[in-house]
Amino acid sequence: MLKHRGFPGRLPGTDFQFTIRRANPKGVTPLQPRQRYADRRAVDRRADEAFIAALWAHFGAEPFVRGNLDAGRLSWLLGREVVPADERFDPCDYDARLRIDLRAARASFPEVFADADDPENDPDRGRA
Repeated sequence: MLKHRGFPGRLPGTDFQFTIRRANPKGVTPLQPRQRYADRRAVDRRADEAFIAALWAHFGAEPFVRGNLDAGRLSWLLGREVVPADERFDPCDYDARLRIDLRAARASFPEVFADADDPENDPDRGRA
């Protein structure tokens, strides 16, 4: 299992974890899309926003390996903001590749991507 060094382990001040320490000896916890309802608690919504912000900061638009990312937290975003990067996606594999669906992520979490949309933050700005 790949460990994503430098990725935040949890949402600060809460017990919402973003990564796991070791592989599950009983088998990989499968990723499965979870339904998000409009009446979710504010702290749950903040955890989703912080997690997608961490994914964006750590991986950007590039595909990434599931590795030690928490299955529960990924499942809240799976199928919407986080999608399989490969045709042969195995939800029970620590080596499964995922990617951020930028269109869906920007629609769901516009605050996270506000800086990315700002032309002042364009790395190619001013180059001839």
